[in-house]
This record gives sequence, structure tokens and C-alpha cells, in this order.
Amino acid sequence: METTGTLYVVATPIGNLEDISARAIAVLKQVDLIAAEDTRHSKRLLQHFAVSTPLTSYHDFSSDADVQKLLDDLSAGRSIALISDAGTPLISDPGFRLVEKASLRHCSDSRAGRECRDCSLERRWHPKRSVFFRGIFAS
Repeated sequence: METTGTLYVVATPIGNLEDISARAIAVLKQVDLIAAEDTRHSKRLLQHFAVSTPLTSYHDFSSDADVQKLLDDLSAGRSIALISDAGTPLISDPGFRLVEKASLRHCSDSRAGRECRDCSLERRWHPKRSVFFRGIFAS
């Protein structure tokens, strides 16, 4: 049986850096690579929490070869954290393409950094579909 890595979908703070969970910070420190929407923006967050994990860019304009490189890393057993500039990757962010292709390869994925209220939306959302967002779920 082939060993595959884990793709972590990690929510980042919207606004205050202290709004990130301890689990999200732990994941960012333990993975082999962090794929970030904007590395310049993400470096501030990572420096604030002394995260020294290697960082690569992953955004709307990433090529198919860039996606394939990340998929190859997962297939080789490496773990990757996917982060966006603020909030959860996949909703209005480029992460859907990587998560969709990783799930087709049966790579694991896990969420870190917040309660998982919108996981089902993330897994089913596609940029060609419409989603009506009425507001934030009550706590």
C-alpha cells in the first residue's frame, strides 16, 4: 500500500493574529511544507509565531505543474498545510483545485484552526457553482 502524506487545510486569522488556534500553529510547525496564497502576507503570521517551516506559493495563477508538484509531494508522504491570506482556504480562494485533485488521489486531508462548520461546503464548493452566503453561523 502506497503511503500518502496529509494535506492540512488551515484557517488563518482575519484581522488579529492572536485569533489563530493553538492546533493551527502546531500544524504549521509540524508539516513539511506550507502552501500559501501570498507568501509575503503569510511570512508575517509565520514570523509572529516562530514557524520556520518552508513556504511555497499557491494561488489562482499557479500552474498545473505547480499543483502537480504539491500532489507529488503528498504522494511521497510529505505533509502540506494549505493557507490563505485570511480565513479558510477553499471559500473564495484557490485551494479548491489542490484539495479536489488530492482527494482524487486518496490523499488525506484534515482541517485545523477552527470548528469544522463549513467543511461540507468546502468539499462540495466549486468555482463554477453558486453559493448563497447569508451570514456567519451562530456560535
